[in-house]
Amino acid sequence: MAAESTEFTPLTLPVLPLDDDVVLPGMVVPLDLSDSEVRAAVEAAQAAAKSEAGKPRVLLVPRVDGTYAGIGVLGTVEQVGRLADGDPGALIRGRGRVRIGAGTTGPGAALWVEGTTVDEAVPDPLPGHVTELVKEYKALATAWLRKRGAWQVVDRVQAIDDVSALADNSGYSPFLTTEQKVALLETADPVARLKLATQQLRDHLAEQDVAESIAKDVQEGVDKQQREFLLRRQLEAVRKELRELNGEQEGEESDDYRARVEAADLPGKVREAALKEVDKLERASDQSPEGSWIRTWLDTVLEMPWNERTEDQYDIQNAKTVLDAEHAGLEDVKERITEYLAVRKRRAERGLGVVGGRRGGAVLALVGPPGVGKTSLGESVAHAMGRKFVRVALGGVRDEAEIRGHRRTYVGALPGRVVRALKEAGSMNPVVLLDEIDKVGSDFRGDPAAALLEVLDPAQNHTFRDHYLEVELDLSDVVFLATANVLEAIPEALADRMEIVRLDGYTEDEKIVIARDHLLPRQLERAGLGADEVAIDEAALRRLAGEYTREAGVRNLERSLARLLRKVAAQHELGERELPFTIGADDLRGLIGRPHHVPESAQDPAERRTAVPGVATGLAVTGAGGDVLYVEASLADPETGASGLTLTGQLGDVMKESAQIALSFLRSHGAELELPVGDLKDRGVHIHFPAGAVPKDGPSAGITMTTALASLLSGRLVRTDVAMTGEVSLTGRVLPIGGVKQKLLAAHRAGVTTVVIPKRNEPDLDDVPAEVLDKLDVHAVTDVRQVLELALSPATSGATPEVPVAV
Repeated sequence: MAAESTEFTPLTLPVLPLDDDVVLPGMVVPLDLSDSEVRAAVEAAQAAAKSEAGKPRVLLVPRVDGTYAGIGVLGTVEQVGRLADGDPGALIRGRGRVRIGAGTTGPGAALWVEGTTVDEAVPDPLPGHVTELVKEYKALATAWLRKRGAWQVVDRVQAIDDVSALADNSGYSPFLTTEQKVALLETADPVARLKLATQQLRDHLAEQDVAESIAKDVQEGVDKQQREFLLRRQLEAVRKELRELNGEQEGEESDDYRARVEAADLPGKVREAALKEVDKLERASDQSPEGSWIRTWLDTVLEMPWNERTEDQYDIQNAKTVLDAEHAGLEDVKERITEYLAVRKRRAERGLGVVGGRRGGAVLALVGPPGVGKTSLGESVAHAMGRKFVRVALGGVRDEAEIRGHRRTYVGALPGRVVRALKEAGSMNPVVLLDEIDKVGSDFRGDPAAALLEVLDPAQNHTFRDHYLEVELDLSDVVFLATANVLEAIPEALADRMEIVRLDGYTEDEKIVIARDHLLPRQLERAGLGADEVAIDEAALRRLAGEYTREAGVRNLERSLARLLRKVAAQHELGERELPFTIGADDLRGLIGRPHHVPESAQDPAERRTAVPGVATGLAVTGAGGDVLYVEASLADPETGASGLTLTGQLGDVMKESAQIALSFLRSHGAELELPVGDLKDRGVHIHFPAGAVPKDGPSAGITMTTALASLLSGRLVRTDVAMTGEVSLTGRVLPIGGVKQKLLAAHRAGVTTVVIPKRNEPDLDDVPAEVLDKLDVHAVTDVRQVLELALSPATSGATPEVPVAV
């Protein structure tokens, strides 16, 4: 390491200030004596030198913005004479650093100060890391000097071995700022000063490399543009000569676009906007990127079907026949389409096709579980109306520009999916299916659901404006059909603009009709079988729908049919089965295995879930439709000391609150219901909802939890054939809930025969198919006491209730 610098040798010297300049030890600089301060310092030094042996000495001090540095350089006046321009001057050599002290008096008009020299000695020999630093500095300095062609200076730098002198030699570098030179001057330690000089030189070389690289790239770009310009001019000259040889008329691409726009059947404002863009294209140069943007935009506008519309088929009876033939059930949607066509027909007859600038479009949202035919229904609607059909998949869309389009200034800009759908359909009044609208997400790129507000609002969509086209589009004649699995996932503002049509799933009878008339013929064709080779009787279809697939739709039913037919085709090819063959209910197990969904009512009484007290059957709505939900309750052993309420099964906050309400109701009304409520105070209560991996929430399991706890305390079993749904209050009132139709369909699929619902939900039974209601005994109740009377089995006389415990 370098030795620490020490101060010694006091000096009294006249100050020679250097404005915005720095002289380091070892440097020889000429100074202009016409400056009064320089002349005063040199004259004072000469006067003092007369009485002393040696050359006149001055203190060179940098002065930046009127502030003197703390360290100066001892300089000797080597010569006084004339500079190259004839002005008087002095040649001064820097000798060493001097730390400036207090001011003092001296001869002449100069400012005198006291100072002490600074020792800048380094160890000899030099440590290894200092030697490496010296080599690095010399290499960097050599590289910089060679770039400037200063070959003579290279040898002088290589000959310097003293660390302090080598560091001070960087003072000659013209790229250093005054602040950087002052930093070098005030760094007394030679090794630290050499490190600073090396870093400054390294940074400059890096900046110089970047600047050279940029200059090279710029020059290459300019050369390329000049070459391209020259080649294009030559190409134009060649084309001109070829046209003249072939006798063709000279024309330009912009003239072609102008002719196409004028010949196209465009709306007035669209034509005006297109002609403006053609004017811009004519003014734009061939090298301008704007030209390609304009050409792409004009191509898109000219390809749009601005005045193309299909005529609706106003044969209402035929449209209804088409819908019935292609889809079984779904009466609500069919009625809505029939109503729409009837109104369109009457408006057309009375000349009311356009009212207030708006046409008679429709916006429907088909909400229901997977597999009920929402997507395929859109094509059937288009078929029934005689319109073009186009599907827009919105699942996973997160960019607002997917709906409204990109601004034209972006590279690769495109119109939105709505405009592309019209372009694809070739008509301004198609049936557009917005598939999976509840799967639209939002992130930093915007909210596509918010962009759909204008598209699906009948009061706004006649003036829809796409960001790419920037002209108004009339979407009021389009029939929009949006599909979704969960209504709650659609933003409220967007759902408010659509007419909601719920598809709650199919009954078992409807599934059999769909399987027989639609699914089986399609799967026979895909399996390469004929209707005269394989048949499936109705009992087998009913068993497939009831025991092998339990779902709201028919997607898994179709998969089961496909599996059956593949199995029969494979057996025939292996020579194991002769055709024709009719599949019966008893053949299913041998072909596709055991049933997966056996109703509780079909199981042995001892194996049913409700075979012990504390288990009740509830009804719930999931994303896949209605489903049966079991509730289990148990009491902890008093010896464990457990207390309080424990809830498991991934329950939401609302469901947890329902459990607290059910427990509070039984604690306050247990004596009235003749239940041993003392157990609730001293023993912990545990309520569990099986299928623990599935999140659950909602208030409709309130009476189910109350019934399970009442069964646990009384020892009375809950009837196997009873399922229930309803919210419970602290006073025992049964409050209304949602999804009654889906829940009753689920109860019917599960083999339940008795269902308990809130009294205020009784009007919802109108939506339930008659064939389902005929097989269900529905009880509308207002109080939880009625629920307990219906759901709990009669108590065995003289028997003491046995309460299950959790150990």
